[in-house]
Amino acid sequence: MSAKKIAKKKSPHPDQRELDTKIQFMEGLIRRDPDYVDALQLLGDHYTQRGRFTEGLHVDERLAQLEPENPTVFYNLACSYSLTEEFDRAIAALDRALELGYRDFNWLAKDADLKKLRAQPAFAPIKEKIAHLKKSKR
Repeated sequence: MSAKKIAKKKSPHPDQRELDTKIQFMEGLIRRDPDYVDALQLLGDHYTQRGRFTEGLHVDERLAQLEPENPTVFYNLACSYSLTEEFDRAIAALDRALELGYRDFNWLAKDADLKKLRAQPAFAPIKEKIAHLKKSKR
């Protein structure tokens, strides 16, 4: 077997390679401008897609500092905490997202990033809060 074929077998899936390239590009942008919110958001998404949950969490924590009134930032932070099994912090971040106006309840109910969190007993108050918000919306 040629060395080329061996190298090809060991290389990541093409989608993973593309994602790694995007991550490297975004990391370069962030090195130049650590407060570049759009690049941080993309980098956090890419880390999560690649299964690099701890790195994604660090990005989401930074975004929460930069965008303290953004409900989507806190929703994503809750997802990162859930993926890293920091459920108390996930509940707090999700509660903050709801306080700030996050209202995509359909997505919240099916988002795979929150699957483990939804299974936690501590999620019950969040479910109640969502039910209350849905009623008050009508």
